[in-house]
Amino acid sequence: MGKISFKKEKFSAGKRKDYVLMGLGNIWRGDDGIGCFIAQNFRSNDWLMLDCGTTPENFTSLVKKIRPKYLMIVDAAEMNLEPGEFRIISPEKIDKFYLTTHNIPLSLLVSYLDKYAEEIILIGIQPERIDNSRQISEKLQGSARKIMQLLQEKRMQEIRRLF
Repeated sequence: MGKISFKKEKFSAGKRKDYVLMGLGNIWRGDDGIGCFIAQNFRSNDWLMLDCGTTPENFTSLVKKIRPKYLMIVDAAEMNLEPGEFRIISPEKIDKFYLTTHNIPLSLLVSYLDKYAEEIILIGIQPERIDNSRQISEKLQGSARKIMQLLQEKRMQEIRRLF
């Protein structure tokens, strides 16, 4: 795994982004940091990447200001799938599958942000291990690359939904 950096992308008010990615997770807990890993490693001029860590509520004013067409929220989620598998999780199922490393429930975050984005898409990634390390497992790094490619090519509709 490459070195994790904490660079923040500068954003100016005149710079409209139709695509915003919020990467969530705890980078000190292994695969729980996968959302942050994606936010730190995904590069696209079309997207604004926000590494939100465990406090996505700190980024709501920015999303409110931008009002994106698509807001992607990416995080580790316990979905009883094989490690590395990822799915779109519908808003009504959020609290059932998401890990609780966040300061506020994700369902509350989504219901608040729903007014400021045309579409919110939650992508859950099944972790392989949650431990006291900063290492993302190889399986999840591979999944992250697939997700980044789908987002780069704006092929979100190809991500399977969790039923």
